[in-house]
Amino acid sequence: MYELLNRLTQTFGVSGNEEPIRELIINEIKDKVDEIKTDALGNLIALKKGNADAQNHKKFMIAAHMDEIGVIATHIDDKGYIRFSNIGGVSPYTSIGQKVEFKNGITGVVSYEQKLDDIKNLKLSKMYIDIGTKSREETEKFVKIGDTACFCGSFVKQGDFAISKAMDNRAGCAVATEVINILSKTGTDNDIYFVFTVQEELGLRGAKTAAYQIMPDYAIAVDVTRTGDTPESHIMEVKLGEGPAIKIKDSSILCHPAVKSLLEAAAKRANIPYQYEILEGGGTDVGAIHTTGGGVPSGAVSIPTRYIHSPTEMISLKDLENAAKLVAEAVR
Repeated sequence: MYELLNRLTQTFGVSGNEEPIRELIINEIKDKVDEIKTDALGNLIALKKGNADAQNHKKFMIAAHMDEIGVIATHIDDKGYIRFSNIGGVSPYTSIGQKVEFKNGITGVVSYEQKLDDIKNLKLSKMYIDIGTKSREETEKFVKIGDTACFCGSFVKQGDFAISKAMDNRAGCAVATEVINILSKTGTDNDIYFVFTVQEELGLRGAKTAAYQIMPDYAIAVDVTRTGDTPESHIMEVKLGEGPAIKIKDSSILCHPAVKSLLEAAAKRANIPYQYEILEGGGTDVGAIHTTGGGVPSGAVSIPTRYIHSPTEMISLKDLENAAKLVAEAVR
């Protein structure tokens, strides 16, 4: 999963521009699933068929969003500097001095107006991207208004830890892909729909439309979650390296007790370490899925991650592997 995660995180896929990351995932899974399609909004939906004659045959949806946060060009001044807005949750403080890469490969540096009297008043509207040009006309040869860029952050592995941009949520995509690999070997009684969703960072949009198409009996979202194990961090039970987290609650959902019990039983049956997640702010695709149609019993498996929405998100590879084993055991 290390090599796969490396390729996933380093591929462009800002919300609304997920084509490159979608193509990578298609090439990774197309020979291991029974059906694969891209819907009108851009979600990648892959079906792994089960045994239709099996007792208690069910239809599961596993959702992992493939988009990442980024920025969008809103104005180019006479000297060629690019003003920008956010795509998803971008912090101005985390952005200072960072490199961004546009979809066409052009790289720029993020900085802020030097006349700013107090850094505490920093806003994205006081910031700009410098691609090393000297005029609006020169910049427009490379970047147009509406072009999007992702933050740059190389993939680094140190022992069990891995650091990169876009772990949110390419880590979840890696887990979903590994579940496909596992089920290709073990088989499954259930029909499993793997949905690599779009525009999660803009409001869980892809998951909503995909769930309406599939109308699953159960759904599990795979995404990252924050940790409470760094100095003076917000108090939270989740720790890096202590196993995947079974979600109990976030701001978008109170997870269905049947799905929570299903995940707990799977973890105990397969001797997989796990934690419980209560995320006081933020949500994932499961928030949109569970209110689809007449309602879908839903839950989530979360990958503990430090420094979320930065170019240096950190995970444990052991947690990643155990998350894949947990989801596979639960739905198989």
